[in-house]
Amino acid sequence: MISLSAVCKRYPQGYEALKDITLSIAAGELVFVTGHSGAGKTTLLKLIAAIERPTSGSVIVNGQNAGAMSARAIPFLRRNFGLIFQDHKLLYDRSVFDNVALPLQIIGYDRRDTARRVRAALDKVGLLGKERALPITLSGGEQQRLAIARAIVHRPAILLADEPTGNLDPDYGAQIGELFRSFNQVGVTVVIATHDAPLAERLKPRLVTLRNGALVSAPARAAA
Repeated sequence: MISLSAVCKRYPQGYEALKDITLSIAAGELVFVTGHSGAGKTTLLKLIAAIERPTSGSVIVNGQNAGAMSARAIPFLRRNFGLIFQDHKLLYDRSVFDNVALPLQIIGYDRRDTARRVRAALDKVGLLGKERALPITLSGGEQQRLAIARAIVHRPAILLADEPTGNLDPDYGAQIGELFRSFNQVGVTVVIATHDAPLAERLKPRLVTLRNGALVSAPARAAA
């Protein structure tokens, strides 16, 4: 499903964020990308989602070269993804319901199907009773759940999350982890960049480790 071959990412200032990364992630895998701050975890996720392009090498997603496709084609590729990044990118002047509905409105779902899917997503993350609230009134953990609901409302095949438990207390972090486990159990490919060692111990994902932009470990996931 996801295949990176000899991928390098160098920024204009000369900083090399990723160096010669070759990695494959199969459909339905649960993968944690680990490593120190600045190791290249976020850059890796952005390349997979075609938010950034590799300097060299190829990033293949569902048979498509994400690093070489036209700007017009990228939005169609991204329909395969649910994206959860550290700053959430919530719309604070819109309700919880409207935040989750936005991806469906962009795709062109009708109002009735949008409402049904939004409420199902909010129910999944435990926010169904707060659909009229504004995001600013939610706790940090609830805002993270809102970001997850928006990411999964269109039922993506691939879920990418960058440090989803980084600012949460351990109990809330464990609950968020269980959400990701539940998505993976129904076939969603889940790739999480994280420092959360207890969460990794709990979920037993395949571990991919980066150090200074290089891939140092990516063993196959052990059979359950």
